[in-house]
Amino acid sequence: MSTRRESTESEATRKRMKPVVLVFVGDEAESKTVEEEEFETHVAGSEEMELSISLILEKIENYTQRVSELLESGKTMLKELSDEFEEKLIMIHKEQVEKWQEEIRELRALDASNEEANALLHNARYLLQPTHDH
Repeated sequence: MSTRRESTESEATRKRMKPVVLVFVGDEAESKTVEEEEFETHVAGSEEMELSISLILEKIENYTQRVSELLESGKTMLKELSDEFEEKLIMIHKEQVEKWQEEIRELRALDASNEEANALLHNARYLLQPTHDH
């Protein structure tokens, strides 16, 4: 860790001081400032950076594709669930309505039977009443 910190500190010092670096090409010496050297490093690092960026962009594309596939899969699943839910709800409604309609038929049949029994009782009462004619 300390060598990395020292390296970072020395780079910071070099950047502030902008010392001249001698580069030997053959027998001739060329002087370059650290800025020029950093630019060359940055250009060389740029290829590395572009590779890193392209890898990140590829990750983004793959992730976006996966999310898109999940969305489509989710939509399909929800559509199927929605259709199934609708069918079951309609079936439950139909069964309940049929049950109530049967209840109505039974009540009407009971009412008709009660009316018939009431008419018979009324007739019987009429027949059983003592007549005042005797």
